[in-house]
Amino acid sequence: MLHSLLSLLLALPALPALAGPAAVEPEAITQAAPALAVAAPEIDMAALVPAVADPPAAALPAAAAARAPAKAAPVAAAKPAAAPAPSLRQKADAAANATLAALLPHLSGNDSLPLLDRSAMFAGDVSRLLAAYDLTQGVPAQSQPAEQSRVQQVLKAATALIGTPYRWGGTSTEGFDCSGLVGYVFRNALGIELPRVSREMAAKSDAQLIRDRSQLTPGDLVFFGLRGRVNHVGIYVGDGQFLHAPSRGKDVRVDRMDTGYWGNRFMQARRVEI
Repeated sequence: MLHSLLSLLLALPALPALAGPAAVEPEAITQAAPALAVAAPEIDMAALVPAVADPPAAALPAAAAARAPAKAAPVAAAKPAAAPAPSLRQKADAAANATLAALLPHLSGNDSLPLLDRSAMFAGDVSRLLAAYDLTQGVPAQSQPAEQSRVQQVLKAATALIGTPYRWGGTSTEGFDCSGLVGYVFRNALGIELPRVSREMAAKSDAQLIRDRSQLTPGDLVFFGLRGRVNHVGIYVGDGQFLHAPSRGKDVRVDRMDTGYWGNRFMQARRVEI
């Protein structure tokens, strides 16, 4: 019995080895488990691609330099072009057209010629008269002879009255008769006083007498009448024409004196010393 008990005690140490491996208790994890996904390392692009400094302007290729926008140079504000000064002829034409437009209503009254014919004749007369003037000054040019300048003053004063109505006995811009018109022009243009009526003007002894109409010059006084008696006066303006105040119902105008009604009524002329 004792012997059996002793054998059992001796066999006890070998029992675990005979029973097989003991159960293993897992170890408690005290550290964080490694991440399953591996983060991509950051790539230093500056380290891979060397920094490129701005190349100097001289290093640009010719084509690139040509494509580069050039800096706009400061542009001075453009000055408006000055309008060309009108020529003397343009001034004369403009004056003739303005006068014609103002007088058209008067041209057709009590006149035997059609309105369009009268308008064309009138425009041509005024244009020729004004074209001879020095339109750049208020007085005739100093280079002209004094007598010619004074004649032009008479013609300017006379043509300025074209279109003024006829008025028997009239001596002002409200209306003129023939001698009233002539006296007004010479008084205001040159300060020369003439006799009041045409017969007395025709007899003025200190004015040169002219009987041949071919010897007339602008500024001469021209007289008309019947049976040797003067009854009308006007101012010769050249080219066979004279300026006058015709009769009742008509206005101051330019007419031909070598044809028509006045052609066979011319009697004489006087050239006033100016």
